[in-house]
Amino acid sequence: MKCIVGLGNPGKQYEQTRHNIGFEVIDALSNQFSIPLNQSKFKGLYGIGFYNGEKVLLLKPLTYMNLSGESIRAVMDYYQIVLEDLVVIYDDLDLPVGKIRLRQKGSPGGHNGIKSTVAHLGTQEFNRIRIGIDRPQAGMNVPDYVLGRFRPEEKTFTGEAVKRSADACAAWLEKPFLQVMNEYNQ
Repeated sequence: MKCIVGLGNPGKQYEQTRHNIGFEVIDALSNQFSIPLNQSKFKGLYGIGFYNGEKVLLLKPLTYMNLSGESIRAVMDYYQIVLEDLVVIYDDLDLPVGKIRLRQKGSPGGHNGIKSTVAHLGTQEFNRIRIGIDRPQAGMNVPDYVLGRFRPEEKTFTGEAVKRSADACAAWLEKPFLQVMNEYNQ
């Protein structure tokens, strides 16, 4: 079974924020794959179904960002999912708005959700899709920025990034992640 995780924060006040773009990809995949997110367990909201013959688990950890790894680890342990069958999708300050970057390993780079994931998985070697949200302007603090919403002129780019990320996940169900990485890295 493949496990696709989107990072974000639960609650209406965090919807459509920069930090929740991972949740947006999971919502897109839920629609595209016809896999409803109708199960609440393992400190997360998830759904299991099939897409193109592959069994898929879509997960939104509901632990808040800095504890995301707790939910991911619990799901992976319960369903005996191996690291190669995991992809984590999250926002990245170091990429321009709307740019996506697929990687098979890497440091958390200051991202608390990835710090938690690395701590709970015991490795930095897992598939990930980073979605650019850009850096805040001088004088704005990072927490306020990542918990803020995209400006109207950015929404075209973020919408395309969500679609490309979902398409990359669909491609991964049929091809090795390295091949998908080569195709989707911009």
